[in-house]
Amino acid sequence: MRIVALAGGIGGARFLRGLLAAVGPQDEITVIGNTGDDIHLYGLKVCPDLDTVMYTLGGGINEEQGWGRADETWSIKAEMKEYGVGPEWFGLGDRDFATHLVRSQMLTAGYSLSQVTEALCVRWKPGVRLLPMSDDRVETHVRITDEQGTRAVHFQEYWVKLHAAVDAEAIIPVGADTAKPAPGVLEAIAEADVILFPPSNPVVSIGSILAVPGIREAVAAAPAPVVGLSPIIGGAPVRGMADKVLAAVGVEATADAVALNYGSELVDGWLVDSVDSAAVEAVEAAGIACRAVPLLMTDVEATAEMARAALALAEQVRK
Repeated sequence: MRIVALAGGIGGARFLRGLLAAVGPQDEITVIGNTGDDIHLYGLKVCPDLDTVMYTLGGGINEEQGWGRADETWSIKAEMKEYGVGPEWFGLGDRDFATHLVRSQMLTAGYSLSQVTEALCVRWKPGVRLLPMSDDRVETHVRITDEQGTRAVHFQEYWVKLHAAVDAEAIIPVGADTAKPAPGVLEAIAEADVILFPPSNPVVSIGSILAVPGIREAVAAAPAPVVGLSPIIGGAPVRGMADKVLAAVGVEATADAVALNYGSELVDGWLVDSVDSAAVEAVEAAGIACRAVPLLMTDVEATAEMARAALALAEQVRK
């Protein structure tokens, strides 16, 4: 099989680890990674979601956090603080710094983000083909109103510094409207046997990928079945604060509401957790095949079972 997955950070990366355990060595997995979370810090290009996928599948992730490197040290961050250089709210460890230095050097030398990502993966051997959604700069911003008034902040500031404590009024993928899909993205979608939406954030992860002109249209037109897994269980996000950004786009934080927001023109099948079995009827009434299965990624085997269920549903709804 040729499988394409649109993925964000922690949730997407952990699902992909289960997917790799569920498929055979002959199967090919292409991951289209979200770059809307990208940010420039200390003069370096930081790609949190691409790196989380790369580290997780390559065995270098901090398992407890779900992001950053295992066995990390923080000498550079401490020295930057001594110089009074921030931001202090975004932590880059010493090992992680090396990745961003290599990426930034290559970008400065004229290589594209796709080429840089491929080069970084030579070291990590993630077992998938990892493509950024675009080589162009796209950054997700969030409009908020706080004591400073109404303003737009980078998504990382909203998520990491503010902990989404302020209501998100709008989500703006800055630069997405003029961005182009990275080389290989549209071809991978067109040639896929199955397209998966992992339980990543539907607004700022998968939503940002779909905001790049041509990608949503390619997924909708693809002959392959498209199956998504709900990131919402029992009316709440499994991890993170997806409910905050869902509210900003007028979507209720329920398993069926997320499916209906994608719509039957985009997804053919949808998995909800067993506790949300009551949502199956509403999703199927909208023309999307739906099944209720356990969706908690408690370990690799449980996640592999989720992946098998998604692939089984894809076979059932194959166009």
